[in-house]
Amino acid sequence: MNHPGAAEAGQTPPVLLLFGPTASGKTEILEQLFTGPHPLCAAEVVSADSMQVYRGMDLGTAKPSKELLARLPHHLIDIRDIKEQFNAGEFVRLADRAVLDIHRRGALPVVSGGTGFYLVNFVMGLPEAPPSDERIRAVLREELREKGAAALMEELIAGDPVSAGRIHLHDEYRLLRALEAFRLTGRPLSGYARPGFPGNGFRPDYRFLLVALDRPRSEVYRRIDERCEVMFRMGLPDEVRRLWEAGYGPGDPGMKAIGCREFFIEDGEGGFQFAEDMEAVKTLVARNTRRYAKRQLTFFASLPRVHWVSAGQDAAARIAGLVRQFLSPGTPPPEAQDSPDLPM
Repeated sequence: MNHPGAAEAGQTPPVLLLFGPTASGKTEILEQLFTGPHPLCAAEVVSADSMQVYRGMDLGTAKPSKELLARLPHHLIDIRDIKEQFNAGEFVRLADRAVLDIHRRGALPVVSGGTGFYLVNFVMGLPEAPPSDERIRAVLREELREKGAAALMEELIAGDPVSAGRIHLHDEYRLLRALEAFRLTGRPLSGYARPGFPGNGFRPDYRFLLVALDRPRSEVYRRIDERCEVMFRMGLPDEVRRLWEAGYGPGDPGMKAIGCREFFIEDGEGGFQFAEDMEAVKTLVARNTRRYAKRQLTFFASLPRVHWVSAGQDAAARIAGLVRQFLSPGTPPPEAQDSPDLPM
């Protein structure tokens, strides 16, 4: 199979979603499937990673190598300055555009990454949400400066514990947005419903195949620790220091990424200084990444109609079989499996 078929008028675009936690091996699988002398089919990747959108953050966000990008086109990488916000709504809008362009070129759109919130909004549609209220937002910004993020998070926990569980303390944009919605309407932002498409709940404008990589949690953690060692050897501290010296700081959206924010220490006067103990930073980056992977695994296990594939030696071959069946005309879509048992 060299290509998934040229786009035809009225044809519903097929979309493969390949996801898994940090360090689960997504990039290796993509490379095995869609590059080399005998690729499975023509394909292009839409990155579903909330931090790879930022320019200048290459090592810390584990972006694909330039060599791989030359062989397998990727979209939604390096599209924002570190000071710019980027949210799920923007992701869905840009991903829609990229997927349709890829489909028109006769290639398979592959949405791949680890930001579960982006993936679920792309597949199941964006929930309705109240409009923004700049007056309330201005009050919240002032409270953030005076009281700090922890105090605002306590208010969110009391009013919208579901949203609070999804938002990191340092993600000021989403923290303020959730509190803004609650103060404006008295309803938790998490309570706003998705469109509720008939059938499996997925958007009807695409045909989806959802594939998740399954590794034992201990193996994921080991791979995270190993990758952290490699990132530091390759110069992650120098990358973050260059950004710091270029005028970016821990308050900027892009600098909140794991593998970046750990380099900054509060100076006790409302500012920050660059850490000196790189071994301590490395330990903190690895720990925070393991915690993030745990949250990812829990989130992915809640998604419906997912094909869980053990990330062993035959993973690429098994996924290739699923994709071939998915793309074969007149063939029923492969049956999804139950989510794996993911102990906490």
